[in-house]
Amino acid sequence: MDALFLSRLQFAATTMFHFLFVPLTLGLSVLVAYMETKYARTGDETYLRMTKFWGKLFLINFAVGVVTGITLEFQFGTNWSRYSAYVGDIFGSLLAIEATVAFFLESTFIGIWIFGWKKLSKKAHATVMWLVAIGSNVSAVWILIANAWMQSPVGYTIRNGRAELVDFGAVISQPFAIVKFIHTVSSAYVLAAFFVMGISAYHLLKKHHIEFFTRSFRMALTFGLVFSFTVFILGDLNGVVVAHKQPTKLAAMESIWETQPAAPVYMFAWPDEKNAKNTIEIGAIPGALSLLAYHDYDHVVQGLREFPAEDRPPVLLTSMAFKGMVGLGCLFIVLTVVGWFKRKRLLESPGYLKIMMYAIPLPYLATQLGWLLTEVGRQPWIVYGLVRTEEAVSPVAGYQVAVSLLAFLLVYGLLGLAGFSLIAKYARKGPQIEDEDAAPADGSEGEQAQPA
Repeated sequence: MDALFLSRLQFAATTMFHFLFVPLTLGLSVLVAYMETKYARTGDETYLRMTKFWGKLFLINFAVGVVTGITLEFQFGTNWSRYSAYVGDIFGSLLAIEATVAFFLESTFIGIWIFGWKKLSKKAHATVMWLVAIGSNVSAVWILIANAWMQSPVGYTIRNGRAELVDFGAVISQPFAIVKFIHTVSSAYVLAAFFVMGISAYHLLKKHHIEFFTRSFRMALTFGLVFSFTVFILGDLNGVVVAHKQPTKLAAMESIWETQPAAPVYMFAWPDEKNAKNTIEIGAIPGALSLLAYHDYDHVVQGLREFPAEDRPPVLLTSMAFKGMVGLGCLFIVLTVVGWFKRKRLLESPGYLKIMMYAIPLPYLATQLGWLLTEVGRQPWIVYGLVRTEEAVSPVAGYQVAVSLLAFLLVYGLLGLAGFSLIAKYARKGPQIEDEDAAPADGSEGEQAQPA
């Protein structure tokens, strides 16, 4: 058993499972905060019920995400100790900031939000939820900066046989980090929007709580429409950065084997890993890749043959992940645009509501494909151009990794089953009136204030 292969498989499995929960945390926290703000400003009880219903789903999702995220980071010490020893001065500092600042902020205020319904005024309680949302998104900032550094290492020097940080500003301000953060978080907002729209569509089809779920759908629709376009625009900018920083990934994304000017984009390409002549290419758009990646129709794009075989990423998986992600991103734009024109007659559009209900898994699939593209396209480097993946793995036996991999799959499988079962249960149940969950107080007298 190969420790390198199993370690990569374990990290991929645990990361992808963890990222089933992260995007919904990022997006739903913002939506719930906005719902509660509407309640605090208007006093409309429907917004209070929306806050509690969607907030409950948020909390279930958050709990599973936290558990899987903590164990994920341990692997840098157990499976990737050589990587940690070599770049820990940079990578470790970013994770430390995320844990000690953003995660603690988020977790602390979640506790206050849960137990503060009878203790805080409406506005104070809504402010707490905004702090939760800010903490969640700031946490993503540092994680994505760390990943961006792995994609494009800057601000370091090699000293005493390891990479040491010399310019923290360069690390956090490089274009790769900025574009990556906005693109990733925007995709999380799209996922949350489709989650809310899909569940709302389910209840609207059943004529349950029509006013409640019509408002929820319309609110999420606006959110999803804005960020579907944002994802598309930032995806294009991300492609420009990739073209300049990771030319092998760019070539693999479009299965470009030969260096050429006016490089095309293929509507569909099925690449052969070993023989470029066997690559199936359909629907070529001449010059489109050169234009999109370099903003120059005649710009020369390096083909995969320009690079040694050992420096090329897996072409088939990289290309398929890219095509799938882009295709789904375009679909999200279409669905939200159509929804915008149907927003005032949702009950008269059962066909559209059914599509939105069944579309809930699609943004999850798109985010997974995005990370496959990001990480597989970077191979064979764990830090692009600096450290190869095979050089970063811990000196452990393959059977040891195999045991931990099986344990992770078992535990994570049970966690996933429990988490998604609870979300599905309460999503189908719909909003409930619960006497023990009183509204926040109108005044600001803490425990003495009466529920609204």
